[in-house]
Amino acid sequence: MHAWLCENPVGVDALNWKELPTPTPKTGEVLIEIKAASLNFPDLLIVQNKYQHKPALPFVPGSEYAGVVQAVGEGVTHLQVGQHVACLSGTGGFGTHTLAPAALCMPLPDQFPFVDAAAFIMIYATSHHALIDRAQLKAGETVLVLGAAGGVGTSAIQIAKAAGAKVIAAASTDEKCALCKSIGADATINYSKDNLREAIKSLTEGKGPDVIYDPVGGDYTEPAFRSIAWRGRYLIVGFASGPIPALPLNLPLLKGASLVGVFWGDFAKREPKANAAMMKELAQWYASGKVKPVIDRTMPMAELKAAYAHMGSRGVMGKLVMVN
Repeated sequence: MHAWLCENPVGVDALNWKELPTPTPKTGEVLIEIKAASLNFPDLLIVQNKYQHKPALPFVPGSEYAGVVQAVGEGVTHLQVGQHVACLSGTGGFGTHTLAPAALCMPLPDQFPFVDAAAFIMIYATSHHALIDRAQLKAGETVLVLGAAGGVGTSAIQIAKAAGAKVIAAASTDEKCALCKSIGADATINYSKDNLREAIKSLTEGKGPDVIYDPVGGDYTEPAFRSIAWRGRYLIVGFASGPIPALPLNLPLLKGASLVGVFWGDFAKREPKANAAMMKELAQWYASGKVKPVIDRTMPMAELKAAYAHMGSRGVMGKLVMVN
């Protein structure tokens, strides 16, 4: 097998494509031949030693992938050789093969393409957990999605619409805003040229959004929160812009509003039955056409460094997927 090996987590340039022994699955593991792997923001942080999870060196990055089970370890009964699966295990995806915990593998129906499957779990699980579980989103409410043209942003638009909400999508270019409209957003804000607070006020007739979905952080957090509706819920999903913002705590008080943390990874570990039920519902939504990953492009696995550069340019709309 071959894989991109991180032996020194100082950045993307230190990754090396190497031939490695093909491993044998241990108890509870499966060996997967990787067909596709998506590139996510944590995949950049982890090779820079900036992610909260710091795997032992050396490691193969690539948190999310899909492929074919090649071998099963002792005790694995719900998967078999030849089965198509998707997995989000945190590492291992940027190669031709990997070992994965069988418990983390999502069996795929025949009509679920590998590229879509590799771009599915992280963004849809995060957005469903955020909007449906943590925000308790109700039909008829208004959701503002920041960073709306990215992976989690596009999934949030689709899930909010599936729940019967009105969606305002905020993104940084007209092209990204057009993409958001094409997948269901009711209105858009180009915050590179529009005043965010004034645009929100106009689009909500002064009421403000009931739920704000923020995977970006940075400079837009405070003006967005100042625009939130009474009893609004502000979902803290991530900090893709880099800086972690600070808010004056009188703001939640004045709006009777809630700051709500979203950490799907720990939810999945702490509440596995609830997470399994959620993933089952999401698979049904995919089959019925309610949700479908937006794929920016596919690139050969050998071009991983170029893919990282494209992601770093902020030009990705939806998900970028590596293929073998």
